[in-house]
Amino acid sequence: MLGDPVVLGRRTAPSRVLFGPHTTNLADPRRPRALGDDHVAHYRARAAGGAGVVVTEVASVTADDHPVEYAPLAAECGPGWAAVARACGPYGTLVLAGLGHAGGQGSSAYTRGPLRAPSAVTDPATGEVPAPLDAAGIAAVVAGFGTAAGAAVAAGCDGVEVQAGQHALLRQFLSGLTNRRDDTHGADRALLLVEVLTAVREAVGPTALVGLRLTVDELAPWAGITPAAAREVLARVAPLVDLVVPVRGSALSVGATRPDAHTAPGFLRSVVADLRGPGVATVLAGSVVDPDLADEVLRAGDADLVEMTRAQLADADLVALVRAGATPRPCVLTNQRCRVRDVRNPRVSCTVAAPEVRETERSRARPSRTERVVGRDAARVLVVGAGPAGLEGARTLARAGCAVRIVERDDEPGGLLRLVAGLPGRERFARLVAWWLEELVSLGVGLELGVEADVPADGRVLLASGGVDRPSRGTPITAALRDGLPPGPVVVDDPVGDGAAVALAEHLAADGREVAIVVPGMLVGPGLARTGGLVDAQGRLARAGVRRVRESRVTGFAGGAVTVVDVVTGAETVLPAAALVDAAPRRAHPVALRPGLHVAGDAVAPRTVAEAVREGRAAARALLGSP
Repeated sequence: MLGDPVVLGRRTAPSRVLFGPHTTNLADPRRPRALGDDHVAHYRARAAGGAGVVVTEVASVTADDHPVEYAPLAAECGPGWAAVARACGPYGTLVLAGLGHAGGQGSSAYTRGPLRAPSAVTDPATGEVPAPLDAAGIAAVVAGFGTAAGAAVAAGCDGVEVQAGQHALLRQFLSGLTNRRDDTHGADRALLLVEVLTAVREAVGPTALVGLRLTVDELAPWAGITPAAAREVLARVAPLVDLVVPVRGSALSVGATRPDAHTAPGFLRSVVADLRGPGVATVLAGSVVDPDLADEVLRAGDADLVEMTRAQLADADLVALVRAGATPRPCVLTNQRCRVRDVRNPRVSCTVAAPEVRETERSRARPSRTERVVGRDAARVLVVGAGPAGLEGARTLARAGCAVRIVERDDEPGGLLRLVAGLPGRERFARLVAWWLEELVSLGVGLELGVEADVPADGRVLLASGGVDRPSRGTPITAALRDGLPPGPVVVDDPVGDGAAVALAEHLAADGREVAIVVPGMLVGPGLARTGGLVDAQGRLARAGVRRVRESRVTGFAGGAVTVVDVVTGAETVLPAAALVDAAPRRAHPVALRPGLHVAGDAVAPRTVAEAVREGRAAARALLGSP
C-alpha cells in the first residue's frame, strides 16, 4: 500500500509517501536565497528512493520576508525548481514548490526592516514586535503567491504547496492568537488564505496541483486554531486545492511542531481521519517514521498519503527498500541533526545516517555474493567494539567487500546505545542496534561477544572500543545504567546537560525514587534546546517531582548525603542521597596510532550518536583507502 501509486488531481504519484518542505541550509553561500546543486541532489535521492511527492523547501514569496539565513526566495528559485523537476522526473516523482511567508516569525536581522504580520503581537520565540500589514501589504502578499506559483509551474514543477503551517503568515491570519485586526481580514480570518489560494489556482491553471499545509490545532483552544475551526476552513478552500497536509503547533508550542520520541508517532491520525473529505487528498504528517504504521494508516483509509520526511532523511531509499521487503535504516526521533532552525545554521542531516555523506555519492547497490568473496580474500579488517561507531564502520567495510570480524568485550552488542535505549524517549535506539545487526548478518560479518581484544601490532583495525569512566566521587552514569543503583534517593550531577542525565532522572522518578538533578547553569539539560525539547523536558521533570538544583555544583558525598554549593552565593545545601550519579562525559581511550589502525567514536572523544556514526563510516573509508 505504501508503495502503491495514487491519483492527485489530474496527476499520479508513484507512491503514497511525501517528502516534506523542511529547512535545509543547503544553499551555496554565494547565492543564499537560491536552490543550488546540493538541493537538487537532496531531492533526487528521495525521488530515486521511491518518494511519490517531493515538496521543495519553502520559498518566501516577497523579498521582505526572510525567516532564516539560507531561506529561499521565490524570485531566485526558477532555475533551481527547474533543475529539481528534471532530476526527479525520471522516477515519476511529483515535485511541488513550497511557497510561504513567515510573517511575524521571520527575522529582521537580514532585511533590517520590520517584520510584517496580521497584528502587532510579540513573537514569543524572538521577542520581536511586527508591524501590521496594511491593505497594500496584503495585496502584495497575495500577488507574491500568485507570481511565485506561476513561475514554479513554468519551471517544470507539477504544482505548489502553500504554507499555512506552524511558521507561516497565513496561519497567523487564521489564528485568534495573532490576528487581532478590526478590518475585513480580522472579521474573516480565513479571507487571506482564500485570496491566496484563489490567486495561486488562477496562476497555475486547472491541471497543476495545489497543496495546502494547514495548522489544524495550535494547542491553545482559548484563542488558537482548533480542529473544528480548521474543518470550516477546509470546507471553504476545498474547491481550490488537490491535497492538504494537516499539522499542529504554533510559535507558542515549538516542541509540538516536530516532537521527539516522547510523542507517539502518527499523533495526528484521528484528527486527519476526521478532516478527510471528498475531492481532496489528505496527508498524515507528524512523526510518521515507521513503514508498518504508515501502511496501516493507508489501509485503514485514515489518509491518502503519509509524510515521512524524517524517515527519508534517515534512509532516502525507504520506499524502494519497503517494496523489496528490506528494512530501512530506522529514524530514532531525536531531532539532534534534522532540526535546523537555530542560530548555528547547520546543514540538515540525520542522527543515524552518517551525515558527512553527500547525496551525490549515495549508492545502495550491494556487491554480489561473488564480489564479496573476492573482497574477503583480499582484505580482512578487525573491528574492536560493537557500539555505533563499530557497527556502522563494520557495515561500511562489509558492503565494500571486506571480510570483517567484530570483537566486543560486553555480552551484548550496542555499546552505550543499548543502555541509553532503556531511558524515556530513547527507546528507538534499540531499533537502530537491531537494524545494524540484521544488516551485518546479511553481509556475513562475524561478531564475537564477551571477548576482551588486544589491539594487534599490525593489520587493519578499526578501534571503536568506547571511552573510559573518569575518576568520580559517585557512580558514573554508564555504571548506573548498566548495573543499577541502591535503593533510596538519588542525586544526578549533570555538568554538561546533553539530555542523558535528564532522561535518567525521569526514569528514576518514574520508579518512585526521590531524585534531584544538579546543574551549573540556569537551565536543566540546555543541550535539549538544539532538538526543540528543552521546554517539554522541564515540564516532564516537574510533573515527575524531580528537584532541579540550578547554578550549583556538587562538592561532597558521604554518609547518605550530597553537599551542593551555589556557584553564585556560595551557600551550601545538603541533599539526601543513597547514590550520586556522575553524568560527566567519559574520556578517550588512550591508544598509540599506527598505519592501518583507525579510531572512531568515544575512543576518540565523548561523541554523540551522530558523531560516532559519521566517524565509524569515515574510519572505514580510510581503511578501504589504505594499503
